[in-house]
Amino acid sequence: MVAVRAGDAEAALTRRDKKHPVVLLFGPDTGLVRERAQALVKRAVPDASDPFAVVRLEGDEISSDPRRLMDETRTIGLFGGERVVWVRAGSRNIVPALEPLFAEPCDALVVIEAGDLKRGAPLRALCESAQTALAIPCYADGERDLARLVDTMLSEAGLSIDRDAKDLLVSLIGGDRLASRGEIAKLALYAKGQGRVTLDDVRIIVGDASALALDDVVDAALAGNAPAAATALAKAKMAATRPDAVLGALLRGLLSLHQMALAVEAGSSIDRVIDQQRPAVHFSRKPHLERALRNFSSAAQCLRATLMVDEAVLACRRSPALGEAIAERALLQIAGRRKSG
Repeated sequence: MVAVRAGDAEAALTRRDKKHPVVLLFGPDTGLVRERAQALVKRAVPDASDPFAVVRLEGDEISSDPRRLMDETRTIGLFGGERVVWVRAGSRNIVPALEPLFAEPCDALVVIEAGDLKRGAPLRALCESAQTALAIPCYADGERDLARLVDTMLSEAGLSIDRDAKDLLVSLIGGDRLASRGEIAKLALYAKGQGRVTLDDVRIIVGDASALALDDVVDAALAGNAPAAATALAKAKMAATRPDAVLGALLRGLLSLHQMALAVEAGSSIDRVIDQQRPAVHFSRKPHLERALRNFSSAAQCLRATLMVDEAVLACRRSPALGEAIAERALLQIAGRRKSG
């Protein structure tokens, strides 16, 4: 068996030798699949754009003509050196085209990009069982992987990053490696020449600005900070956030707060309740939640506020023209209340 664990993928690719001429890269993170394929090809040949050294084939193409893959791997490069056959698997079965490669020696490097193959899928099973192949899974980056990616890319751009900015950045990226690289590159370009990337830089450049604006609105309102809530609401409007979206975010925040308030009433400490939230609460939001749980000192108060905002949501839908006024009134009612409310 030559199935590589996800944590050993980078090491396996770095030390790959010619005893494993076939490398299958698969998984849900298509950006990471492509990045690793590109890196593997680049290590094998000086110029990946050289048509005499690198041949690109579509999976559907070799499924229709299985012999084509074998012919390409037997072709000798015009200028010598290792030859690469780069295959992008499609929806059709390419196992019949691959099986002959394992029956006799193969001099070329065959790199196969595939999607999220389940255990037992024919292509994955074939490569995992073949002694001359590597089957390497490509799963979404974890926090440590993303932190390393951020440090590496910003360092290459001559930048460092503040701790709070890095934590927020890592929380906003990670679904796809290429998309993550794109966001970090965009941030590096924005911060070029200033030496350090700050929290404000990340908030301005990376991710969904309207979602971040909604976080600010909800945090300020629940914490009882009416001036900050009004300012955050104005920013949300500038980001073209709809009034019903503001009220929806506030409603979700209150429902979550209600569950936390119940846990506090049951005897848990505020700190413990916040730390047990899943997904984890970003550290920059914890002080707001602490104030909110002290501001709403009982679950019953949370419930009354929830019902009030629910009515505002309904009113907003019935009278869209009055949406902004309804949202602002509800928001300031929540932000202006006190423990006795």
